[in-house]
Amino acid sequence: MPFDALEFHERAVRTDSSESVEEMRELLVETLREAGADPVVDEAGNTLATRTAHGFESGGAAVGASEQPHIVLNTHIDTVPPHVAFTEREDGAVVEGRGACDAKGPLAALVDAFLTAGIEDGWGRLTLAITPDEETVQTGAAHLAGTLDADGFVVGEPTGLDVCTAARGQYEGTITITGAAAHAATPESGANAIRAVAPVLQAMETYDEELGPDEHETLGRPTLTPTVVEGGEASNQVPEECVITFDRRPVPPETPEEFRAGLEEHLSEWIPSGMGLEVALSPRETPFLTAFATESDEPLVEALATTSGGEVRPFGAATEASYFAEHAPTVVFGPGDLADEAGAVAHSEREYVRRDEVRAAARAVRDAVDALL
Repeated sequence: MPFDALEFHERAVRTDSSESVEEMRELLVETLREAGADPVVDEAGNTLATRTAHGFESGGAAVGASEQPHIVLNTHIDTVPPHVAFTEREDGAVVEGRGACDAKGPLAALVDAFLTAGIEDGWGRLTLAITPDEETVQTGAAHLAGTLDADGFVVGEPTGLDVCTAARGQYEGTITITGAAAHAATPESGANAIRAVAPVLQAMETYDEELGPDEHETLGRPTLTPTVVEGGEASNQVPEECVITFDRRPVPPETPEEFRAGLEEHLSEWIPSGMGLEVALSPRETPFLTAFATESDEPLVEALATTSGGEVRPFGAATEASYFAEHAPTVVFGPGDLADEAGAVAHSEREYVRRDEVRAAARAVRDAVDALL
């Protein structure tokens, strides 16, 4: 049954996948089967299908060593809540609704490219690998990383048809300041943890100047942002503890543990005498999303830049691409935008994508795959 990317995209945006991906995954599997593919859903909830010059193969995970070049097309089927209903504007040229650009527009384009690439006339392997939980804990991508034996990854996200070769990562954590509780009538008898927040926040501003990584040629400087401050138990008590939650957007070559240890060492020099400080990264089921950068002269980058006509630039958000970039050249690409001149697009109530961009993204990926395989 022939695949229509725009019809599939409309059905996908109408399908709520903000709380559960079950219905959306069923739609994807059914669509691939109707198109002649043989998809499987693995133990982590990933949907996988593979094509070779000999036709469709079952699944795609754990491909194993092969002399044939192997390209993986990846994106996700989950969306952030709340669900926003499907609508159209500009006489149907624009689709609005949750997931329109993040990432059901890229999904429709990648499925189209997967099904229409002229791999039968070439030499190689093409895998579609769709993950279930990119917006939350990324267990699907973490399960896939290192098992696909790929020579390149195209990760579908809204890039405005630009070819994004780098992105900052994202860590979260806490800074716990420990003092000594006392009656507020005799504050000198305790050690006020909240009072220590001021010098610690000031020290956070200087961390990257003194210990952080150098400015990255593509991604620029990392950021370290305090986001939540919590402390104190009662209005008449000197607080014993205060916790600062932070968001870290790293650039290469920083690693999470290297950052944690360096920040703790740096901040400890600013803490008042007699008080304690600990930096901890938030617990996760999967590794943190680290920063990545792919060289602009990689064949995958050059092929997709040629077929799309897009600019080669960094991506503006952390993505599952960081898991795959450890193993092979990786680019982020797709229709739609994270934001436009009016403000946020992805994750907002006004999320939208232009239908002609979905078509253009599908052609660009298909033609790049054809050139490479």
